[in-house]
Amino acid sequence: MKIVVTDAKTIADDVSFFEPLKELGELVLYQLTKPEEMVEHISDADIVLCNKTHLGRENLGKCENLKYIGLFATGYNNIDIEYARELDITVCNAGSYSTDAVAQHTFALILDHYSKVKEYDAFVKDGGWTRSEVFSPFIYRMNELSGKTIGIVGYGSIGKKVADIAKVFGMKVLAYNRSEKQDEGVTFVDFETLVSSSDIVSVHCPLNNESEKMFNYEIFSKFKQKNLFINTARGGIIDEKDLVWALREGIVNAAAIDALTIEPMEKNHPFLDAPNITITPHVAWAPVETRQRLLEIVCDNIACYMEGVPKNVVN
Repeated sequence: MKIVVTDAKTIADDVSFFEPLKELGELVLYQLTKPEEMVEHISDADIVLCNKTHLGRENLGKCENLKYIGLFATGYNNIDIEYARELDITVCNAGSYSTDAVAQHTFALILDHYSKVKEYDAFVKDGGWTRSEVFSPFIYRMNELSGKTIGIVGYGSIGKKVADIAKVFGMKVLAYNRSEKQDEGVTFVDFETLVSSSDIVSVHCPLNNESEKMFNYEIFSKFKQKNLFINTARGGIIDEKDLVWALREGIVNAAAIDALTIEPMEKNHPFLDAPNITITPHVAWAPVETRQRLLEIVCDNIACYMEGVPKNVVN
């Protein structure tokens, strides 16, 4: 079995990371694959593994040997799922590998906003504390998480983990999910109730036709005052221009973003000039332990497929 990885550089910076895949077949690594190179790189592959590479009608139909696509990701919006099904190509994702990491990053962003660690660190290193007349200079407004309401949009494994952490902090937890769910200590509400009642709105739903740009002018206008908006899911869930408007108007008090509609970030992206926004470059999923777990899931998915019992199938 020939296994081709199309965008290895987006997963690890050391090729030795991929050694376990060699036990499953003949491995070919491409650091990155441009759209015009795709057919050449995967035309004779039996298995294609990718992270964000787009695979659709423009290339899949030209790969006669291809029977399996494995994702180094939970999301699969970069794959034409329906067309892959037509071609009898099995597509498997790596669900739940990043649950702990993304929940951790979500709270890193929340704590950064409410505890002002980086602001106070800069103040001290700029000599502010040495010039202070008091031992605790109240330069930046800090707030407790206890008693705050967090609204979680999308209640899969990551949303549930965020809720579990929030409850430890003594927060009230609201959640919105398209399918009905129940969880102790969590109040499930409709979407508009959630955004209008939450001090923090945190997004953890997949990107699909229903969720694309679900956060837009209309929804931001319904946000509670003095709010924090967090997106560690997919950039396309937000209408980015509308978020900039909401930040400039003070309708959204602050935002913390880990994903954009187009990545890497464009040089003229409107977020760069927006007020009160923290941006990380799509790294919530990227701790070392998380990526190692990801590789193990991808390898296990392939092994199960080869044994005739595929798992984590999304088509």
